[in-house]
Amino acid sequence: MSHSIRDLFSNLTQSMTEKTARARKISDGAETYTAADIEVLEGLEPVRRRPGMYIGGTDEKALHHLFAEVIDNSMDEAVAGHADWIDVRFDADGYLSVADNGRGIPVDPHPKFKNKSALEVIMCTLHAGGKFDGKAYNTSGGLHGVGVSVVNALSDTCEVEVARGQQLYRMVFSRGVPQTKLEKLGPVMNRRGTRVRFHPDETIFGKGAHFKPARLFKMARSKAYLFGGVEIRWSCDPSLIKDDTPAEAVFRFPGGLKDFLASEIGAQTRVAGDIFAGNIQREGKHGSVEWAIAWIADADGFSRSYCNTIPTGEGGTHENGLRSALSKSLREFGDRVGNRRAAQITADDVMGTAAAMLSVFIREPEFQGQTKDKLATVEASRIVEQAVKDAFDHWLADNPQQATKLLEWVIEQAETRLRRRREKEIGRQSATRRLRLPGKLADCSVQQAAGTEIFIVEGDSAGGSAKSARVRETQAVLPLRGKILNVANASSAKLAQNQLLSDLIQALGVGTGSRYRDDDLRYERVIVMTDADVDGAHIASLLITFFYQEMPELIENGHLFLAVPPLYKLTHGAKSFYATTEAQRDALIKSEFAANAKVEISRFKGLGEMNASQLKETTMDPTRRTLLRVEIGDGDKGEIADAVNALMGSKPEARFRFIQDRAAFATDLDI
Repeated sequence: MSHSIRDLFSNLTQSMTEKTARARKISDGAETYTAADIEVLEGLEPVRRRPGMYIGGTDEKALHHLFAEVIDNSMDEAVAGHADWIDVRFDADGYLSVADNGRGIPVDPHPKFKNKSALEVIMCTLHAGGKFDGKAYNTSGGLHGVGVSVVNALSDTCEVEVARGQQLYRMVFSRGVPQTKLEKLGPVMNRRGTRVRFHPDETIFGKGAHFKPARLFKMARSKAYLFGGVEIRWSCDPSLIKDDTPAEAVFRFPGGLKDFLASEIGAQTRVAGDIFAGNIQREGKHGSVEWAIAWIADADGFSRSYCNTIPTGEGGTHENGLRSALSKSLREFGDRVGNRRAAQITADDVMGTAAAMLSVFIREPEFQGQTKDKLATVEASRIVEQAVKDAFDHWLADNPQQATKLLEWVIEQAETRLRRRREKEIGRQSATRRLRLPGKLADCSVQQAAGTEIFIVEGDSAGGSAKSARVRETQAVLPLRGKILNVANASSAKLAQNQLLSDLIQALGVGTGSRYRDDDLRYERVIVMTDADVDGAHIASLLITFFYQEMPELIENGHLFLAVPPLYKLTHGAKSFYATTEAQRDALIKSEFAANAKVEISRFKGLGEMNASQLKETTMDPTRRTLLRVEIGDGDKGEIADAVNALMGSKPEARFRFIQDRAAFATDLDI
């Protein structure tokens, strides 16, 4: 004991000594930390020290961001109406050039830097550009004045040519530092604009880092789609191409995003045949919007959005406005046509299978980060929602057939979402539910599923008889009170709230829809046991509809059966027989009793009227009962789906037509 205390004090003493020594070192260090240790980074050195702050890193995506910064400047000239073509060229030596026929970067001396041209200031100074006050550009992709200067800083060579006033100028830079003065190369005719040719610095991006022709090609093509008034010319040295990217191409798409979307989705099946597209130009106002949307039946959806031709890969406020507009319009359309299920639609249901493209032009947009991946301008949401909602309302009204198809499709997505959420909730509670099964379930004592069966009966009275008649080891009984919900005519939200169905799903243990697992079925046979009259047949049809829609594998794997309880009991003396139909009753009277015998005929109003011994003898004893297996024939699936929709769906006229078509064949009515 004393040894342990001694060790403890020794450790404490050593710890205090070390802390004192560290404090002394810290104090000594403070004396050597002076103003001389403060480093000031000048010019473009901050970009080279921390490229991730300006282009998001030094990987392949960041490398291609250099191209985006340069072509965005040319696109700003085109959108402002000063250029109508842009030339992109990728040479065998790894140099990439972008040229346009815009106004050209100013080359006159800058007012604040008398000894420097505006070109040198723009290329070598952060936060220098013509897009701050909005006078030179109404809308632009560049905001911070760092784009082309960042490209200059991260290139081992950057050459700029400017044609202005029929004169050609040139200046060369390396890693952000001028290598030449502004050179006046002489007069040029029929030429104007800017040409930037650069080569990425391997000391920043690593040896072997180079542009990918296919990626450059797609980026250039997408810019042409975003502004129909520009022609983009693409050329690449064939030796650099390793795939099917063309060496030369010309892009001009007057149809804008509609053409873009059509090329992207190709021959994929559309829910509504037409692409919903539009373009709202607001002359002299804050913002214009263009969109193109199609709903795809056989593939996942996607969203691509742009602000001032800048791709916003992470979305933002403009996408929020689009989502809100589409979901509100569809809900309102559903309300107008009397489809109450439309109320459950959310924006996720609408956009989940939508192929959507959105482009906005706004003044002084706000982005999250220099790479502009997400738009943060609050007003963009209102601008887009107002423009798209008005147009979508008219589109739905003018195309009623397509609108109805789309509405039903989106409602289906909503119900799938709700069903999955319900299944997930059931899955989370599966362990608990195995221990806490529905209170009315009389479970069997055998643990494994093989050889076991569950009887689903209607009402507590029938349930009581069945519980007394069962074989406790292998037969379980679940009473259901009243008629269950018609799932063919109910939303997923209603289905999720129905306690009878929840008890049934819980008792079987297999889940529903995509979460169905046959190996988890707690019983080998599921037997629907209802009264032999019309009401019993109705309850059985509701249960079969539920299994068909929510657990089709249960039927396909041969687990679902119908019990065949008797409708009549025939008694004369010591002889007793049971009959399930009037025809069987009459045949038994003739074959089993004397001609003049006074046969007592009892008609069962329901299973609850049968005592346990009668129910066991006629319906539950495996050695004497009759079961009907419910099956789906291989060639009948389409007909079955049509029949279920006609008989159990929401359209009464379909049921009426079904009855009219078959009324002449009805011979055994229970009235």
